[in-house]
Amino acid sequence: MGVEYVSRVPRPPLDGLIDDLYYLEGAPPYARLTLPPAPSALLIVNLGAPFRIRAGTDIETAEYADGCVVTMPTRAWEFGYPLRTRSVGVHFKAWGLAPFLPMPAAELCDRPVTVEQVWGRPAIAELRDRLATADGPHEMLALLEEELMRRLCETAGLGLVRHTSSVIAATSGAVAIGDLRVAAGVSSTHLAQRFKDLIGVTPKRLARSYRFAATLLAIDFAEPIDWGEVAGGAGYFDQAHFGHEFRAFTGLTPTRYVEVRRRFLREHPGHALDGWPLPAD
Repeated sequence: MGVEYVSRVPRPPLDGLIDDLYYLEGAPPYARLTLPPAPSALLIVNLGAPFRIRAGTDIETAEYADGCVVTMPTRAWEFGYPLRTRSVGVHFKAWGLAPFLPMPAAELCDRPVTVEQVWGRPAIAELRDRLATADGPHEMLALLEEELMRRLCETAGLGLVRHTSSVIAATSGAVAIGDLRVAAGVSSTHLAQRFKDLIGVTPKRLARSYRFAATLLAIDFAEPIDWGEVAGGAGYFDQAHFGHEFRAFTGLTPTRYVEVRRRFLREHPGHALDGWPLPAD
């Protein structure tokens, strides 16, 4: 039994906030997956048995029945699937979740919440009912898109944060935040506060996240890896700095990460969920 994964980009203006909407059903490759922190946010509407999330190694695992909302993480988090999983979800750009949140994003930093805590129980109950009776994945994604269109709010500071974040993203984090602040004509305090409200972290932290993600995604795990070359190519000060950053983000050393990553690729070549996840068990 594999996994059915259907994904599509939403229509404007949602496409400026969202990378894709997706439908996922089937037996996950592992009961628990570790997800390194990507510069993006996530919303999942769960249609099957509850799943479990541990947002950092020192935090208790919590159960999520209706789904979850995850602002941009600053460290690896662990996702535990039921034996069969079924859900629809949204992969947001780093700044994309803000127009759908009733609270500052910083309140949710590394603290995933249920969808009910964000949208209220009646709304999520009704949406789950409509999704459960929909005629297949494509209709479900259309319903989810309609819900997002309906909930889209004007968000103070979004233009500033989106523009600045887009430059950070385009340079994979290799940009002086001071230059962006000057170009935007705002104080560093104002910029940092807007980022915390809308993304949950400072511009500097976002840049670190983009740089780390770009570095990780560029590694070919099928080949021998020269870590000095990887660190230098990504603009890290030295290999020790890169190793420290690696552990801060993933909880693993680079060598251990490669072992676990290669296990996923070996046991599940070409898997629909591949890209980031690591087996956690």
